[in-house]
Amino acid sequence: MQTKLKEWQLILLLSIIAFSFSVGLRFIYIGLVENFSSFYYHGQLMINNPDGYYYAEGARDILEGHKNSYLSPTNNPLSILTAFLVKFLHINLDTLILYMPGFVGSLIVIPLILIGRRLGNIWVGFLAALLSGVAWSYYHRTMFGYYDTDMLTVVLPTFTIWATIEALTTKNKNIYFLAPIFMIISAYWHSGLVNVNNGIFIMSLVYVLYLKFIKKEKIDSEIKFLFVMLIALIPINNLIKIALVFITQFGIDKVNIKENYFLLSLVIAFLAVVGGPWVINILKNGYFTRATDTSIDNFKYFAVVNTVREASHIDYNVFVHRISGSWAGFILGVIGYVYLIFKRPVIIISLPMVALGFFALKGGLRFTIFAVPFIALGDAYLFWQIAKYLSKFFINEKITNFSKYILSLIFMGAVIYPNYKHMYNYLTPVVFQKSEVEVLKKLESIANKGDYVLTWWDYGYPIRYYAKLNTFVDGGKHSGNVNYPVSFSLTRPNLPSYNMAILDLYFTQKHRVDNKPFDIAKDIISMYHLKSVYDIESFLNQKINLPKTKQDIYYYLPLRMLNIFPTIAIFSTIDLKTGKTIPHFYYKADRITQKGAILFANNLPIDLAKKVIILGRNAVPIKRLVVSEILKDGKTLNKVFNFSNEGLNVVVMKSYGKILILDDFFYNSSYIQMFVLDNYNHNLFKEVINTPIAKVFKVIK
Repeated sequence: MQTKLKEWQLILLLSIIAFSFSVGLRFIYIGLVENFSSFYYHGQLMINNPDGYYYAEGARDILEGHKNSYLSPTNNPLSILTAFLVKFLHINLDTLILYMPGFVGSLIVIPLILIGRRLGNIWVGFLAALLSGVAWSYYHRTMFGYYDTDMLTVVLPTFTIWATIEALTTKNKNIYFLAPIFMIISAYWHSGLVNVNNGIFIMSLVYVLYLKFIKKEKIDSEIKFLFVMLIALIPINNLIKIALVFITQFGIDKVNIKENYFLLSLVIAFLAVVGGPWVINILKNGYFTRATDTSIDNFKYFAVVNTVREASHIDYNVFVHRISGSWAGFILGVIGYVYLIFKRPVIIISLPMVALGFFALKGGLRFTIFAVPFIALGDAYLFWQIAKYLSKFFINEKITNFSKYILSLIFMGAVIYPNYKHMYNYLTPVVFQKSEVEVLKKLESIANKGDYVLTWWDYGYPIRYYAKLNTFVDGGKHSGNVNYPVSFSLTRPNLPSYNMAILDLYFTQKHRVDNKPFDIAKDIISMYHLKSVYDIESFLNQKINLPKTKQDIYYYLPLRMLNIFPTIAIFSTIDLKTGKTIPHFYYKADRITQKGAILFANNLPIDLAKKVIILGRNAVPIKRLVVSEILKDGKTLNKVFNFSNEGLNVVVMKSYGKILILDDFFYNSSYIQMFVLDNYNHNLFKEVINTPIAKVFKVIK
């Protein structure tokens, strides 16, 4: 590029342009939601990622002076950084967590431009930065409102890759510390990035072997760098690692090395200290094992990874669009990336991030963001090569020199456009609407500090943030063994639900004090001397002697739980010996139409004259028809019509325009009876909040 700017000035200018472009497009989301009053609380637009409330809780507690709070992540780096920025910028916490991911996530443009510089073309890095910052999945995970560690989980390892390429290509011993420091920061920011760090080290070693055995170059400088790099991977205290990195960097240059001996030592050290344990942990990871969580006593609880949408398998179309926004962008990006490796083999160091992105086909859509920067780099490199070739056909030399920049920018713009268009169609709602937050704030005024809320893990973090109460499960604490008692309490009738809730509180606190693994099935069997795990259900269906607990328990039962109630049930309708789930019937319809005596629940016919439900070719009898209606005073009026001794139950939620078709298991569950039908045992529960959007009941002890 013909310019009078110095190189650092050009890098700064292009970084500002790419960063502004990335941040600017994120304001599309603000424009889409700004007219939804239910998305605001106290005049502030709320965030759209439930996990964000976990880190926000930690930041809030830091700002309020609480340290090491139970369940609150006051030692988490994102919470610490957020609290610091609130103080430093003098900005409201709720405002900061809304905008922070968009600004911080857009920093991805900087390492890409720096990588382009080291590859010999800053413009290629700039083009890659334009696409990477706004690519489909990267936008999803760093948009305004998506407050989470994702804002740096791609940025930090991309900086590591840049620093590694910088060290290996310049052989500048003064910057050996950069890559290891980025590695240490990455692993501190998110423990899962240890996998990326190890992959970067392995591919750096592969590149060095390529230099030695293919290029026949001396590699003493590269080996020294790898030894400094290896320190960052050792599982010791971070401060000690940082000190060792600097000590080794300035000391290793004085060491005379024999290449073959040091290479072998490097490989052995990695395998012994890092590689072996790392591979074992990967094989044990839930993304590979799935199915069940097995307890110490070999009870097989249902693994939550089976129910998380972003951890589920995705098809090729979703995979491609999430990485590049279009098939054309993806295919050209892959071609360009392979071509770039052929032309500049050092870029193979980025392969672990691309591989992790491709792992999304098995591990779920959350992984696609890791491939985004380098497939974008492939697009940019290919477009640059094509633009250079086409520009040769211009007669005027000045036009030729200028046109390759314009043409490559146009090509990249064509790939960016589908991602830009997607932003206008991507309206993701806030986690909790205003009315739901108001319920939680009211609960905060009713309950005492330290009390527990029993609800599903999806709502755990927002409850802790707004109501400032403890939860049994949340977005991080949701393994099969802790989900089991919560699922049981929500899906069983009042008495067994009540018994399990109190036992859950007792054992949760006991194991917290004893610092022992939680396994409620084992604990109940041991405490009450039951013969088998199969005795738990019948035992809890009777009045039993319950342990004393100090804290109170509140059931939070929201309308939105109707959508996931069958999934909730799976966690406690599992045979703990075999891991097999026991099926039950649940159907929810959000659209009701009627033609004569035929009531259609979505497209499912309910023949009221014949008192049957048409399921395919089968006519299933209606056991019970309940028409439920919320009156003006907030009370629920239920009209019950008993038709048969067997069959399915039909619940018409007249005030909501919904129909539920349930077997007896779901119909008799505490959630359906208490929230939908407002029917509960007044000796066991007390209703403390009653709204159409959510109800709260206090457990009477």
